[in-house]
Amino acid sequence: MPPLVSIVGKSNTGKTTFLEKLIRELSSRGHRVGTIKHSHHGISFDQPNKDSWKHARAGSIASLVSSTTEIALIKPVEKELTIDELVHILGDDYDIVLTEGFSGEMHLK
Repeated sequence: MPPLVSIVGKSNTGKTTFLEKLIRELSSRGHRVGTIKHSHHGISFDQPNKDSWKHARAGSIASLVSSTTEIALIKPVEKELTIDELVHILGDDYDIVLTEGFSGEMHLK
């Protein structure tokens, strides 16, 4: 598993702005950076009437959309996943993984 650093703080304190600058700096130094953002709200990348949306409406439990340049996984979970579980899904292709949020996790902040 790549090294992991979590950026935590109260809402509107500049976490995302700081992460953007940190990602740019690390990337400019040749590091491969992965990120994971925590959200307290539900998320959806599927848009009505797109094929992946139609698949889900037809009963598909999970949907992986793949193109020549990127992938997106839409998968319901029974419980909120830990950072370690999310990093496992993200993969090992990174020199460092930065997370935003996850204040309750026991990782370097």
